[in-house]
Amino acid sequence: MNIVLFHSTYGLRPAVRQAADRLRDAGHQVWTPDLFGGRVADEVEEGRRIKDEIGKEELLKRAVLAAAPYSERGLVYAGFSLGAAVAQTLALGDDKARGLLLLHGTSDLAPETRADGLPVQLHVAEPDPFEPDDWLSAWYLQMSRAGADVEIYRYAGAGHLYTDPGLPDYDEEAAEATWRVALGFLETLRDQPAAR
Repeated sequence: MNIVLFHSTYGLRPAVRQAADRLRDAGHQVWTPDLFGGRVADEVEEGRRIKDEIGKEELLKRAVLAAAPYSERGLVYAGFSLGAAVAQTLALGDDKARGLLLLHGTSDLAPETRADGLPVQLHVAEPDPFEPDDWLSAWYLQMSRAGADVEIYRYAGAGHLYTDPGLPDYDEEAAEATWRVALGFLETLRDQPAAR
């Protein structure tokens, strides 16, 4: 599969490159755009300042420009936290999207959004202060009404960015379980025609 993988509010950290390598080792082609222009945060507050300084519209513009050269191939959009929200926005706007892999994050949907048959897999901590239960229930209903084929995996006791070994949230057991399931999801997409 052709995958574009977007980083979190921390920027293009080593964990994102390691995740991309894991996907490449499984036979996928992966691009990791740097939406922060080389800036990386050590603390979440610093990352939020960078994100706010760049602005939501500019971040989305950078993401669209980064994905555009590969979108004709039929991309799987993926991302971590902030990057998951970006991936969701792009996937729902791309009729050729092959799938959507969300790690630690989601985004809201416009009422008219259509995602007919789009395979979507979400992995989040339980509980997650950034993805509370009420929000996830509403998000699931919105995605289902839009026509997406959604799977949600929750990991009890894990921190928000539990797949990043360089952060305090890291949970090795939850991270490995996430990657096993995610790689299986991507493998199922390999043999399927584009749903949209």
